[in-house]
Amino acid sequence: MFGAVVVGLGTAGSVRIRDLLAPLPGSPKEELSAKGFISRRDLGDHLGVPQISLEDAVSRADVQVAFICTENLLHEESIRAFLGAGKHVCVEFPMTLSHTAAEELFDLAQEKGLVVHEEHIELLTADYKQLKKEVAGKQLQEGTLHFTGGALRSGFGFPSFSGIARLTWLVDLFGELSVSSATLEERPERNYSKMTAQLQTLTNRPLTWIEERQPGLPRAKKINFCFDVGTMTKIPPGAPQAVGLFMQDTELFSRKLQGQFSAAELQKERCRTLHCLKLAERIQQLCSCLNVRL
Repeated sequence: MFGAVVVGLGTAGSVRIRDLLAPLPGSPKEELSAKGFISRRDLGDHLGVPQISLEDAVSRADVQVAFICTENLLHEESIRAFLGAGKHVCVEFPMTLSHTAAEELFDLAQEKGLVVHEEHIELLTADYKQLKKEVAGKQLQEGTLHFTGGALRSGFGFPSFSGIARLTWLVDLFGELSVSSATLEERPERNYSKMTAQLQTLTNRPLTWIEERQPGLPRAKKINFCFDVGTMTKIPPGAPQAVGLFMQDTELFSRKLQGQFSAAELQKERCRTLHCLKLAERIQQLCSCLNVRL
C-alpha cells in the first residue's frame, strides 16, 4: 500500500482525492491510500482527508507518493522536495517550465529508484483516442491546430508551456517536430494573446499551432489536417468512457509504481515529455525576440 498526499486543492486536486477514496475494484489504484492534502488555504479537511503541512508530507514514513496539482510555476520546487525525500511523484503537465530542469528531475528519480509521472489526460479523452485512430496510417501534407480559451491565470507560464497539452497532441500524432518560427501578439488592454508557432515534421511537412486566449473566448480546438487521402476539419466524437480521465491517469501511475511498465515504455514517455518541453522553450525564445504588440 502506498500512502499518498495531494498538493493543491483546486479542481484537479479535489478530483485526485475523490478518486483515491473510491478506486475501481481490482485496479492497481486500490494500492493507494489518501493520507492528507496540502493547501495554502486553511481548510481543515476535505472529504474526510486531513490537511497537513509540506514538512509533514516529506518527512512522514507512511507517505510514499505525492500528487502535485498546483500552478505550473510551482511544479519544479515540489517535485524536487518529494524526490529528495524519497517519494514517488505524479505531476500535472507541464512537468516544469524548463527542459533542463525536467531532465535533471528525471535523472534524480532514476538515481533514487523512484517514479516521476507527468499527467497527460488530454491523451486519454475519448475524442482524442478516436482522432488518433482516424489519423493512423495517413501521411500528413500540412495541418493546423487552433485552440481558443479564456485568459490565462498567473503562474501557468508562457503559452507554449501552459498549452503544452496541444503540443503533446501534435507530437503524439505526427512524431518528432521542429520549430521554424513563432510569434506572440498581445493586446494587454483586452487581456488578449495569440501565440502562433510554425512547426515541421521530420518529413518537412508544415504544422501550425495557435493558442488564442481572451476573457469570454469559448474553450475549443479547431483542426485542419490535410493528408494524402483527404482532409480532417473536425475532431471526431469518441464513444463515452466509463472511467474518468484523472482516474485513468491514476491507473497508469499506479501501474508504474508496481513495475508494470517496461523500461522501453518509460523511456518513450520521458523522450516525449522532454521533446515537448524543448519545443516549448524554443517557441518562447523566438516569441521573445519577435513579440508583436498591437
